[in-house]
Amino acid sequence: MDVKTTFLNGELEEEIYMNQPDRFIAHEQEGKVCRLLKSLSDLKQAPKQWHEKFEKTLTSGRFAINEADICVYYRYEALISHLL
Repeated sequence: MDVKTTFLNGELEEEIYMNQPDRFIAHEQEGKVCRLLKSLSDLKQAPKQWHEKFEKTLTSGRFAINEADICVYYRYEALISHLL
């Protein structure tokens, strides 16, 4: 997992706008703002959005959430073939 860009992979559920970064203001468009399509690391929503994507990915791969500790995922597959 690429830890440096972890929070950049979160999908935003709401519309979020930001001012143009100081060094990247478009010429003759100084008063405009940018609409974010992906999460930024400084957003308050970034950890939550990343965790939701992470959970969705694991549970789609047949992992289950541990009821005692929701931060632990497990995958259990019974090995029936050796009993046949």
